[in-house]
Amino acid sequence: MSTILITGANRGIGLALTRRFRQRGDEVIAVCRQSSAELDATGARVEAGIDVADDAAVAGLRQRLGDARIDVLVLNAGIFRNERLGELGADAIATIREQFEVNTLGPLRVAEAVLGHLRDGAKVAITTSRMGSIADNTSGAYYGYRASKAAVNAVGKSLANDLRPRGIAVVLLHPGYVATDMVDNQGDVSPDESARALIDRIDSLTLTDSGAFWHANGSSLPW
Repeated sequence: MSTILITGANRGIGLALTRRFRQRGDEVIAVCRQSSAELDATGARVEAGIDVADDAAVAGLRQRLGDARIDVLVLNAGIFRNERLGELGADAIATIREQFEVNTLGPLRVAEAVLGHLRDGAKVAITTSRMGSIADNTSGAYYGYRASKAAVNAVGKSLANDLRPRGIAVVLLHPGYVATDMVDNQGDVSPDESARALIDRIDSLTLTDSGAFWHANGSSLPW
């Protein structure tokens, strides 16, 4: 049995991951801004009121964890917006900035906050997106989302280097185009299917693979 900490655990991919980890007997610390009836029903330890864009809230998570030791850290919380060239006014720039706060700095804030709770030999998984791939961008737009995910890929690569001496492996995972509220349920894979594939990738992760950028199906993605 492992202890898994998951951010953004109250819905979508985070909720599906929580359910699957709990079903196989793992302890889950489910971190979110606001819990849900579905999350409460999983039996996970819910730590609500944590906005990953809020410095004070994330710092408070460190205190809430007490003496908990984490085997797997899943940095999953994220937001998705779209901005188009020719429409980049003040509101659009604000949404771009918001996405950096949540999608890029959020995972880094949480990783820093829980650093002392990670066991040597633990694993860190960051839910990113192939939209953060510069080589794979053939359609443009989505300025904030693409840039914030490219930036979190860089964060993950640095974490892989910095945590290697402790035997902690880090992986950047694209979950697929998942039918969640974030994309108005327009995806082509369910949260549960995505969660199953993501867990397979996390389970198979070794220090040799640390810093990799993978699709949930196991294929390597271009930077």
